[in-house]
Formats: sequence, C-alpha cells, structure tokens
Amino acid sequence: MVKETAYYDTLGVKPNASPDELKKAYRKLALKYHPDKNPKEGNKFKQISQVYEVLSNEKKRELYDRGGEQALKEGGQGAGNLSSPMDIFNMFFGGGAGMQRERKGKNVVHQLSVSLEDLYNGSTRKLSLQKNVVCDKCAGRGGKKGAVERCSECRGCGVQLRVRQIAPGFVQQIQQECAECQGSGERIRAKDRCRQCQGQKILKQKKILEVHVDKGMQDGQKITFSGEGDQEPDLEPGDVIVVLDTKKHQLLHRRGQDLLMEMDISLTEALCGFQRPIKTLDDRTILLTSYPGDVVKYGDTKCVLNEGMPLYRSPFEKGLLIIHFKVLFPEPRWLPESKIDELRALLPSAPEPAICDDMEEVSLVDLEPSRTQNYNGEAYDDDDDDDEHNHPGVQCRTS
Repeated sequence: MVKETAYYDTLGVKPNASPDELKKAYRKLALKYHPDKNPKEGNKFKQISQVYEVLSNEKKRELYDRGGEQALKEGGQGAGNLSSPMDIFNMFFGGGAGMQRERKGKNVVHQLSVSLEDLYNGSTRKLSLQKNVVCDKCAGRGGKKGAVERCSECRGCGVQLRVRQIAPGFVQQIQQECAECQGSGERIRAKDRCRQCQGQKILKQKKILEVHVDKGMQDGQKITFSGEGDQEPDLEPGDVIVVLDTKKHQLLHRRGQDLLMEMDISLTEALCGFQRPIKTLDDRTILLTSYPGDVVKYGDTKCVLNEGMPLYRSPFEKGLLIIHFKVLFPEPRWLPESKIDELRALLPSAPEPAICDDMEEVSLVDLEPSRTQNYNGEAYDDDDDDDEHNHPGVQCRTS
C-alpha cells in the first residue's frame, strides 16, 4: 500500500506500475507538454518531469510510497531539487544534461514511420523540417549594435510577478511572461530593428536530413543529429532526435530478433508432409518443407533458423522465423461411406468404448451459430430449482 497517489495520478498510472509503464507515460506527457509545443504549459512540463525524476529512482520511489511527499522533503530528496525539468527530458531522449543543457538550443523530436522491411534491409529516408536559425544579417542581435536595451518592465528577467488575494489572509503569487518584451528581457526600438528578422534574432529555415535506418534497429529506437536542432543566440545548436515508429506488417510480427507468423495447412499436409514457398522481407523466396511422417498437430510451433531479424550492428547474425500452425479439417461428407473403412485402416486405431445394452444412442448435430457465443462450450449447473427462463435449452440444427 502507498500513502499517497498524487505522483502516480500526475503520470496517469497505477501505484504498481512497472518502470517501463512509468517511462511510457512520461514520454507521452513530456512530448505533449514540452515548451516547444505548448509554451504556456511550462509548469505542467516541470511538474511531470519532477514526478518522473522521483518515481524512476528506486530509492526515492520507495521513500515516497512509504511516507508520501513529506517523507521526500524530510529525507532531502524532494522532487523540487531537480536542477531543471529539461535535464530529465534530455536524458530520456538522448540529449545533453545538466550544465551542457544550459549552453545548447532546444532539441527537436520527430517520429519517423518505418516498415518491417526497412528495419530488416536498412534504408535511407529524407526528413524535411523547419528549424530556427540565428539571423545572419544582425548576427543574432535583433538590430544595430548598441540598439538593444534592457526591458524596464521586467528589469531584464523576462517575467513579472503578480500577487493576488484568494482569501482573507491568503495571497497567491503568479509568475507571468513579460508582455512588454515577450519574455526576452530586452527591447529594441522599431527604427533600429533588423529588417530581415524584424528584431526576432532568428529566422525559419527549411532543412532536409538523410536518416539512415540500420539493419536490425528496433521500434522506438532514437537516431540523433547533433547540432541540427533549433538555434538561439549565444547558445550551441540543439539536436534533432528521430524516433522510429514501426508500421504493422500483414503477415509477420516481430518479437525481439525473431519473426512470428501463422500458417494454415490442410489435414493432408499435416499428416503427409508439405512444401510451402515463403517470401522473405529481403525479397527472397524460401521453400518451407515438412517431410512425410513428421506429423504437424493443430497449434504446433516450429521454427526456421537464421531467417529472423538481423542483429543490430551484426547484420549477418539473424534470429528465428517462428511459425504457428493451424490445421484445417475437410468439409463434412467429403469422404464417400464406401471409403471410410479403408481410411480407418490407414489411421492409428481408436479406443473401443464399453457399450452396454441399456445405453440409449444419441446423435451429435451442429450448434446454431447464434448460440455459440452465449455458451462457448460451458456446462450448465444441475439445479432443479432454477427458473427455466434463466437456462434456455440449447437449439441445434437438424438439417
């Protein structure tokens, strides 16, 4: 039992969530409330980053579960001591952390949709994006040399504090972006502004990146382009982080380095052997062979060596191709009655039932399709007192 659930509620997970579930929830929320996407949600982004910093640490999480946020404060490990919410975000997405973050521009995260064939064979994709670059005409100053002044409204800090009374004896202090300088802390007279960037110091630029998807890469894997992200004056350029998103394949499903598929075979093939051509992800055709006498039962799982996914950075090593078999039985009355004894003689002998004279013989008929979902093969309870309307009789087709 945990004393408080507020931190778990912030990430939208249960208190018994696994580390992977916490990571997935944080990733989704961090991308949603990142200042690049939602500049007005900075407090929300900071909150979820601080919460994840606690819950992702085994010792801090244990302390929080035992005594809540108060225990964290008393133990000197409160969520508020995270140096910056961007630290945990950058560590999660592969960017710089700590002091390095202070010298870099913002990172840009892109999701790239790839097929299973792309991950098997490797591919090169072009990614077009808009990025911020420092204005080359004013060198990122926003205007002429010496034209930049400190904002008198916020005194150069870019934010203003507002105090309001919410109840007798209670006041609330709110920090807002300075409306005069839009948070920059600086002002430039209109006549001195750079004509190219209009005093914004940065420009929008189209950039095309070549993304090399290596053989064996995984869904969710990140490819980082250092220094290709947004630029800001007096900061190193940020990074572009590409996250791979695998599209669903019609036939194959990936599990680690293995490929899984289902195959339907006839009863004849299951008993007497078969050959099936299979097209691979690199456009080869392999001939799957089951030899006579190697009986394949319904639900059997077999594999082909070295036909799975290539290992990342060791592409000549591959996993398994795993095949789950379903045996399709013939339609009713497919065999003439005159041939039944002949077939029975070829098949393994069936057990002989003990039959008595006082037994009453009944026949099996097909259950109506509308009834199969209701009963699903479950037996009824024997209770003579039950109302007949609670247990309607099973209707069978007689034709």
